[in-house]
Amino acid sequence: MTDLDTIPVTTLDGRDTTLAEWDGKAKLVVNVASRCGLAPQYEKLEALQKEYADRGFTVIGFPSNQFLQELGDNEKIAEYCSATWGVTFPMMDKVKVNGRNRHPLYQELVKTADANGKAGNVKWNFEKFLIAPDGTVHRFRPTTEPDAPEVIAAIEESLPA
Repeated sequence: MTDLDTIPVTTLDGRDTTLAEWDGKAKLVVNVASRCGLAPQYEKLEALQKEYADRGFTVIGFPSNQFLQELGDNEKIAEYCSATWGVTFPMMDKVKVNGRNRHPLYQELVKTADANGKAGNVKWNFEKFLIAPDGTVHRFRPTTEPDAPEVIAAIEESLPA
């Protein structure tokens, strides 16, 4: 278990948990938004979930209205994700990913640098953080598709033995 695994989170249906619920798995944490032009990435995130779930991997979606592109309430978000994209991966309660009220998980994740060596604020919806079972974090910016070679390579190397 890593320090990130102990940070409290709440599921879309209101259940309190931590990332330790997926201890030992590679976790792709993504801030999502239903009305974002990048929302079609949901389809590729779900494909990753289906392909790698039985090998110790999960996508975890964190809806955010930080960029004013998320639906109103959790029920609408759940319905949209299920009906539009067939999402089966865990979805959390809406969070802030930037600013003074940034969720504690994102307070830690934004310390991770991307491939260009830049850490700091989440740039937009669908920024991805891959948390390996050993706590190593890889960061992929929003326009990096979930099935990009660098994401797949990082997932493959992060899967539990």
